[in-house]
Amino acid sequence: MSLALSLRGVGVSVKGARLLSDVDLEISQGEWLSIVGPNGAGKSTLLRAIAGVVGSVGSIELGGQSVAAMSVRDRARRVSWVPQTPIVPPGITVFDYVLLGRTPHLHPLAREGRRDHEIVTEVLDELDLGRLAGRMVETLSGGELQRAVIGRALAQQAPVILLDEPTSALDLGHQQEVLSLLERLRQSGERTIVTTMHDLTLAGAFADRLVMLACGEIVVEGRAADVLTEDNLQKFYGARVRVSREHGQVLVTPKLDVAPRPTDPIQP
Repeated sequence: MSLALSLRGVGVSVKGARLLSDVDLEISQGEWLSIVGPNGAGKSTLLRAIAGVVGSVGSIELGGQSVAAMSVRDRARRVSWVPQTPIVPPGITVFDYVLLGRTPHLHPLAREGRRDHEIVTEVLDELDLGRLAGRMVETLSGGELQRAVIGRALAQQAPVILLDEPTSALDLGHQQEVLSLLERLRQSGERTIVTTMHDLTLAGAFADRLVMLACGEIVVEGRAADVLTEDNLQKFYGARVRVSREHGQVLVTPKLDVAPRPTDPIQP
């Protein structure tokens, strides 16, 4: 299978602080890779480096071409980027905001056509946002806004999607909807997906492969069962957890030092 992304010796420093060090990583076309790790491990920085929105050293290739050599427009056609805290312009409807995802595919000064509008309508329906198409983005709840930002990235139809904590503001039902939609796109061969996720059970359930970062370096990678072990989570997260398996899925639950509640007495 051909490579969608290739990283060699990637490092990022900001104001003298090294955030990533010598990251080597290959991601196959159509793969779902989830990046996990404790706070400050460099997860978001790694996505930002791949997206080209933060300076880095080393080599990052997208479909065999250097990201650094691409124009902003060409890069936007190849990779879409969903940050944790997006900058959303005020005074714009949900429909028009998602429609901005079509901009890289338009010639300069050209207007969106019927097909662009059809793509946006399809994306809004998939994300349960059709009823909100005419709403101003500043009136949306946190979860609705997050789905709109993801919608803009999907409307972009780039072959690689980078999502930084895509479910952090979503309720349980919409978490399942968004992740299932991404999984359908991946299985159809249309997208390569790279996410960062704090929810380790969700990360293991959907991703083909996990990469764990700590202190800006890859410390372990592989299938969920190999990465999400009690020893690894104790060592790199400092967390006491119980790891179990149910129907082939890895479940991570914390071990809580909480005394059991007394049983209420039975009333006669």
